[in-house]
Amino acid sequence: MKTILVNTNRVKPAIGPIGLEYVAEAVVRAGHEVRILDLSWADDCHSTIRDFFSRESADVVGLSLRNTDDCASSGPGSRRLFLGEFVDIVGEIRRNTDALILVGGVGFSIMPDKILEISGADVGVWGEGEFVVPELLDRMQKNQSWSDLPNLVIYHKGTWHRNEPVFHPLSELPPMTRTLMDNQRYFLEGGQAGIETKRGCPKKCIYCADPVAKGNHIRTRPPESVAWELEQLLHQGIDSIHTCDSEFNIPEDHAMEVCGEIQRRGLGDKVRWYAYCSPTPFSRELARLMHQAGCVGINFGVDSGDSAILKSLGRDFTPEDILQTVRICHEWGIVVMLDLLIGAPGESRESIKNTVELMKKAEPDRVGVPVGVGVYPGTPLESMLRSGSVHKNHDMCLDDPLSPCFFLEPGIADSVFQILDDLIGNDERFFFFDPTQPDRNYNYNANQALIDAIGKGYRGAYWDILRRIH
Repeated sequence: MKTILVNTNRVKPAIGPIGLEYVAEAVVRAGHEVRILDLSWADDCHSTIRDFFSRESADVVGLSLRNTDDCASSGPGSRRLFLGEFVDIVGEIRRNTDALILVGGVGFSIMPDKILEISGADVGVWGEGEFVVPELLDRMQKNQSWSDLPNLVIYHKGTWHRNEPVFHPLSELPPMTRTLMDNQRYFLEGGQAGIETKRGCPKKCIYCADPVAKGNHIRTRPPESVAWELEQLLHQGIDSIHTCDSEFNIPEDHAMEVCGEIQRRGLGDKVRWYAYCSPTPFSRELARLMHQAGCVGINFGVDSGDSAILKSLGRDFTPEDILQTVRICHEWGIVVMLDLLIGAPGESRESIKNTVELMKKAEPDRVGVPVGVGVYPGTPLESMLRSGSVHKNHDMCLDDPLSPCFFLEPGIADSVFQILDDLIGNDERFFFFDPTQPDRNYNYNANQALIDAIGKGYRGAYWDILRRIH
């Protein structure tokens, strides 16, 4: 069977579509033919699609949707939506092929029914596609029914129906060669490459869509497979990596095993890598192993420095845990970014004051300060808003996928930016989603300072590039 896989993510700096590449490798290993249409580099999507399909035919066209928006809320920020452009791309492909149009990706998996409804695609993959897409192609080749396959979202009896998901052990994934995408160009223009060591997250954060898209049970990859994939990227000259896990250090023992395998292969002094981590569990031993394996920076999603707000968000660590973890990182020379979420349910001037004071006391290298909490389908926060246990903002719409929904505690909605300005002032460690402050804007989408820095040779996590150029 012939398959065309389409990368629809056009943000700049360019981000390599790791999910699409993993699916492509699984399809090839299953004996099917793959062509990739990467719209990241297209000056004009419509003409690029028309030219491509004038030369290529396919049985299935699969489109990846990584993000639905740029996660910037209202207020001073860009708030760019991606779904409108995605729907437009699906329409242009539909006009140029009779193939089955299939949609997947993390962004899609957050709200698959709604996206299929507005896009006009034929079928979706809810969750990971490395296992179901090859099976779909096998059945199509044999003229067998495939509508019962797990993880599919299909149109049945006038509505979109989600088949039960199956989350396979990641040990069943083949080793990834990372040769089907132009990763060298992504590294040149995007400054880094991604790699996964696990999927799924068991945490109970009320706003997070990762458990919705990837499952709430952790499935780890064999450390040998992770390190081997890292070697394949190094062979291509790609030596700056960012983990794509929800939290690299959960579970901590697996993170240690991955670091140990990287060291065993002698890669620790050849690669610089960054990770997303939880403040707990984070031991001195883990920090030592990460440092020796080549980790240079960690982004901790701490959300708040106020005990009550942390509890309301479903977080299981304390302000003291945050302080301790930053101290441990600095002992091993690992630079630290602490990401906040200002405006959660119950937020007040006092809780914001507690948060800013804790950030200053912790002395991280940078602090990210987005305002507003994204509300995604299937999350506890959405349920709380629908039930009325948390009061909605007056302009909030929970049912329009083309209008990203953000919650901002009504009690501080009119004053939050002034509160932050009063408390933070000119402290250069604090970043904002604010393109009017280019030296402190950490919305990575269309960030010209970041694009220019990568063009000059800077590599690494985007927050760290912005820190270094400043």
